[in-house]
Amino acid sequence: MATTLTLKELSKKEDLLTHGHRMCSGCGAPIVVKQLLLASDYPIVAANATGCLEVSTCISQYTAWKIPWIHNAFENAAATLSGVETMYRALKKQGKLDKEIKFVAFGGDGGTYDIGFQSLSGAAERGHDMLYVCYDNGAYMNTGIQRSSATPIGADTTTCPAGSVIKGKTQPRKNLTRIMAAHGIPYVAQASPSHWKDAITKFKKALDIKGPKFIDVISPCNRGWRSRTDDAILLSRLAVETCYWPLYEVEQGFTKITVVPKEKKPIEEFLKPQGRFKHMFAPGNEWLLKLAQEEVDREWERLRKEAGSE
Repeated sequence: MATTLTLKELSKKEDLLTHGHRMCSGCGAPIVVKQLLLASDYPIVAANATGCLEVSTCISQYTAWKIPWIHNAFENAAATLSGVETMYRALKKQGKLDKEIKFVAFGGDGGTYDIGFQSLSGAAERGHDMLYVCYDNGAYMNTGIQRSSATPIGADTTTCPAGSVIKGKTQPRKNLTRIMAAHGIPYVAQASPSHWKDAITKFKKALDIKGPKFIDVISPCNRGWRSRTDDAILLSRLAVETCYWPLYEVEQGFTKITVVPKEKKPIEEFLKPQGRFKHMFAPGNEWLLKLAQEEVDREWERLRKEAGSE
């Protein structure tokens, strides 16, 4: 069973994603990657779908990664890593490798929820021993802040702008964590960089489990969310405390809520610091806030029922 590292222990570990990359100041994605790499007790081979993380951490022959790292297209991170993991198993069977290596794919929500979903679903169905981590910032941030299926209802993006015709995205966010759990794979979870101990415990557990695993991690983007450059952890925490982003895991089909907020805050507290939702607070748009709250409440109650904690 995975055990959580202390901050003192973590501070002594090597940082395998170095400084000097070109991710935006205050971006949540490097925090997510650093937490996973610090959590691992194994050598890791990573695949990285095209996106913010990929284009900003490897420029020409220069890279911020201190592990074997593969850049592939937007749509095939899971397929690429499936092939590498299969080759690794073949070499172990032939006696050419004896080291225990873990395989992790990183992708944003565009390369995971949408463009890359077919390769992710295929890898899960085939049963590859790999972990897929989605750093979820809720839009195609790298190419101009277009909406994705991870974009929450009401959000203002360049392809669903809030105006007189529509009030931002008209559809609710796709629940990819539930979809991956429906694949019947050994481990699925949601995590947040604000709750580092919960996140690292989940990362360690996932790496110890054989077979396909999936973890969706909220990853604030101040550029796309129109928020401050120093509030990634604050917004991550508010996402958890409002139950917009509940922290839970589905292990061998059994659902467990891993962090229950002491006080479930109204969704407005998560939305208000973000400029992409400012139209929702304009007079006459109260119905949008009500819709967003109802969506969160419905999903939270469903999750509590599944976890047997009503």
